[in-house]
Amino acid sequence: MTVDTVKKKNVVKTLVRAPDPLTSTAISNHLGATPDITVVPGGPVDVAVVVAERMTVEVTSLLRGIKSALRAPVVLIPSEIDRADLFTAVECNVVAVLPRSAATSDRIERAVLTAASGGGVLPSELLGELLRQVERMQREVLSPHGLHTSGLTPREISVLRLMSEGLDTAEIAVEMCLSERAVKRIIFGMTQRLNLRNRPHAVAYALRSGVI
Repeated sequence: MTVDTVKKKNVVKTLVRAPDPLTSTAISNHLGATPDITVVPGGPVDVAVVVAERMTVEVTSLLRGIKSALRAPVVLIPSEIDRADLFTAVECNVVAVLPRSAATSDRIERAVLTAASGGGVLPSELLGELLRQVERMQREVLSPHGLHTSGLTPREISVLRLMSEGLDTAEIAVEMCLSERAVKRIIFGMTQRLNLRNRPHAVAYALRSGVI
């Protein structure tokens, strides 16, 4: 494998969507001139950059369409964003928010590379608001129904914790005072609901979610 081949594999394919051609061209030209980034018109991409005035119904629809069709993390560059819209943006796969007034070419570039590597960029005041919204959702919506932000119930978390300790189905059943059939039903239910491939994948998901 040549050095050029390796470089090509590491190039971040980026889609740019803006409300006007001038903005779209300016961002595309800068990102396209960056060695680690290439701007593409569509298709499979690693990151999407969306410029918007605010989180209107049309912008939300665009973000959901990108999430559904491309499953790519989004760098959002709004002129303004209401704190009430922040959670909606995150649900639409937005991992970085750069206020347009502060979105220099270098910051956009760094945000794209950060998003491609699995990271996120949020102004401190927005991060604080997001954490408060998550806490509020856990307290007022999920906890009363026995759910966690991970999508797991307390019983499922208990099963996963025992699985992570190496217990088999029979041992988990004894530990939790359940039948083996009930344990298998719990495992099957959460793996199907969360699209987890198998038990090790389920344990890995729980570890990443910080519940075990």
